[in-house]
This record gives sequence, structure tokens and C-alpha cells, in this order.
Amino acid sequence: MAFLTEAANRGSIATGYDIDNSLKLEEANTECINTPSSYSLITTSNVYKGTTSFWIKRTSLNNGSGVQWLFNGANSARYDGIYWDVNDKLKGYFSALGNGADFVTTQVFRDTSAWYHIVMAIDTSHSTASERIKFYVNGEQITAWDTSPSIDQNTQLTSLGTDAYHGWGTSYSYNLGASSDGSSEYLANCIHVDGQQLTSTDFGEFDDDSGIWKPKEYTGTYGNKGYLLEFKSSSALGTDTSGNGNDFTNNRNITSADQATDTPTNNFCTLFPQPTALGYGQEPSIKEGGTTMFGGGYSTQNAFGTIGVRSGKWYFESTITNSGGISTINHGFGVMDPEEITYVTVAGGRDIGSFPAGWSCSSNSSPRNNDAVASGANGTSALNENEIMGVALDMDNGKIWWHRQGTWTSLNNTVGNPVNGTEPAFSNLLTATDNFVVPGGGIYVYSGSEIRVMNFGGYAQAVFTAVGTYTDANGYGSFAYQPPSGYYALCSKNLARFG
Repeated sequence: MAFLTEAANRGSIATGYDIDNSLKLEEANTECINTPSSYSLITTSNVYKGTTSFWIKRTSLNNGSGVQWLFNGANSARYDGIYWDVNDKLKGYFSALGNGADFVTTQVFRDTSAWYHIVMAIDTSHSTASERIKFYVNGEQITAWDTSPSIDQNTQLTSLGTDAYHGWGTSYSYNLGASSDGSSEYLANCIHVDGQQLTSTDFGEFDDDSGIWKPKEYTGTYGNKGYLLEFKSSSALGTDTSGNGNDFTNNRNITSADQATDTPTNNFCTLFPQPTALGYGQEPSIKEGGTTMFGGGYSTQNAFGTIGVRSGKWYFESTITNSGGISTINHGFGVMDPEEITYVTVAGGRDIGSFPAGWSCSSNSSPRNNDAVASGANGTSALNENEIMGVALDMDNGKIWWHRQGTWTSLNNTVGNPVNGTEPAFSNLLTATDNFVVPGGGIYVYSGSEIRVMNFGGYAQAVFTAVGTYTDANGYGSFAYQPPSGYYALCSKNLARFG
């Protein structure tokens, strides 16, 4: 797992062109977005050329369990598509080439901390076979393939056909799909250009200073049946903003809550599960845009954030939506040196506050570090399910505070104040480790139904937005409670300010 840090803001970078919104799709909910069944994609005489460009941030991997579809074009009998296979390789399937004749990359794509930019550029009328279907990832044309089938000149592909319908997030988009194969991801700037074979540089560019591939505004034409999905309107997430009016109106299980602000130009922290150890799998499971952890086979299960910090002031939130029938004080969250994640797993069933460079707090306001309660901490009664806690992390001074429903923890009956730096739960974050720290959360598995939900601001679930929709000191994120003055969401635009 690669962490985003202040010095390595990989997968997202500040740019003069901003992408404000994305669409959160969840495989478990079979969420997808489709053109209507009356939509005839191509009405021009050229049915051999087209380009599809999109940005994607994965929130869960396949782990050999099944394919995850990203994009497809289908009619009543056939379909084309792009998906992650069971080995997390990118695959391109085209019905016209026959079963098993798939494009399969040699490269795997397993980074859930970064955004990928994918372009599929088609011109089957080209005289050179290798130029007829081209794929690009983050500005580079893919040339290393496990399999790369040949395409006859002037082959008609289903996704460019006169009766094709396009879909995102599931296979068989025709009539909303006969397949349950879906994908867990954020999608942004989904573009289809009708009648042109373009390249990745029409949609992105390398940053001169960092060398990071970043989005740029597409300024070309879209063709008669091209479209641009920016997901700007939460009430109409399938709106085509290219000017063509080719709206996606068949949206399965998509609601306004699936709009997110985690984008290629402002990448937010999300969760990944603790690594495999002691014969156990990747546990706990991660869902809902990388913000929810659940399940696991034994004792305490932990998940960790994809952004680490060593300086700056940061804020995030969490709640237990299902305690599994035991007190919420059995479930802690906070921050940890990522080098100790392996020890958490190997030790088996331990809270992150049990370790020298781990700090956590449960709902009774008894913060823990190195298996010891903060000196002078005033314990309280446990919170109920769906009641919210927050973290204020001051890595300029090595301090941390937690709040319960907006009231900061107290030491010796004095309430802490993250703004002026008084009465932190702990002040040893810069001395206990010389490394950066990442967010972490745990659930104590008792019944198997336990669920912890995190809010880093990029995708706030209803349990948070029902309380409030506050932004950070730079106006980013959506939080249930107002972050302390001078504190920031864990996102790339904020990190750039502290690099």
C-alpha cells in the first residue's frame, strides 16, 4: 500500500483546472448509471471511431472474487467493456472479437489511495492493426499485454453501434443489466467523444514540477452522441454537461447521497484493511467509498487511512453504526505510525492504542496510548450508536484531542481546546515516532455485525450530514461538526499547503 504524504501527493495534484465532484459506486449495492433504453448512440456515418476517457479511484480490490466492471456499451445481444479482472488487471472485452479474445494488461492496478486516468481510443478503420484500439493509463500508452488480440480493419464494435447504450459501474448496460458484476469506486469526468480517436493528452498533462499526471479541460468537440458526465447536480447525477443533452437517466440504486467531492484534483483520505496475517484474509471489509469497515474473523479488526501526515493540523470524524450488541467503548479510533500496522495484525485483536506509536479513543472518552489511559482523563458514559466523535490532530506540536458529540475530552476536569493547544489527550506524537501517522479505526468483532463509519470529508454518509455539513478552514470537506479553527481535512489540496 502506498500512502499519500505531504512529500508524495501521488494520484492528485492542485491544478488550474478543477474537478469538483465524483460519483461513488458500490459493488455490494449493484449501483450503476446508464443511458436510457431509447438512446441510439451513433447517428453519424462513421461507426468505427470513438474515444472514452475517465478518472477512477478504486475503493476495494477483487482479491480473486470476481470482475469489477467500469464502462460498457451494449445492445440487446452483445456488449463491449472495460473492467478489472480477478487479478486486478485492466481488461478490454469486445464481443466482435469473440469469447476469450480480451485485452489483458501485464500491469496490475491495486492502489486505492490514488486516482487513475484511463483512456480507450478506437479507430478500427486504421490501416495499421496496432493503432485500431489503444489504451492509456495516467498518460502512458499501455504496451505490455498478457493478451492483445488483433482486430480486422473496419470491424464494427458494439459500443460504437447504432443501437448501443452506455453504462458505468456494471456490465450489460442494456435494460440496466443482467449481470451483478459491479465495481466499488469513485468516477469523475466521464467523457465519450463520438467519431474521433484521440489520445490521453487531449484530457490530461504531466505537471512540470512534480511529473504527476493531472487532468486538463477537454476543449474539443464531442460529436453527435458524445457526452461529459461531471456529476455536478446531486439531484440529476447523470446529466450530460457537454451541451449535447445525452443524459444518463437509468440509474440503479443511485441517489443524491452518491455525489462526492473526492476527485482527481482534490484526493481525500480513504480506508484500507489491515494486511493479511496469521492465516486470516484482508479484514475488515471496506465499503461505501472507502469510509466504512465491517466484519472480520476474530477480536479487534482495524482499518487505516491512505494519507499520512507529519506536520499540519487535521480533523476527521467517526461513529459506530452497529456495535454488534456490546458497548461502543469496545471500538476505538485515532492515529498510528504505519510501521506498526503489521504488529497490530500479528498481535491479533488489539486496539491501535495498545502500541507505543498508536493513539486511540473509544466512546467513553478514555484515550489510550501504549496500552495506558491518558493521565487525568475523565471517563464518561458510552455513546449510543450513530453518535459522533471527532479527532483534532496537531502534528506541528505533536498533540491530539477527541470530541464526543462536539465536546472535547477533558483532563482533570478541564476541557481541551485544540485551537489554543490546551489540555490535549496526548502530547507525545512527535517523540513517540519519527515517522508520519495515519488515521486508524477498529471494531471489536462480537457478533459479526459491527460497523464503523469514518468521515474524512470527501464522502460524508447520512449519519454525518444529518447532524451538519461544515467545511474545514479552507472550505473543503463536509463534516457533522465544525472543525476547529485552523484545522484541515485530509485531502491533497490541503497537503499541498504544508509540503
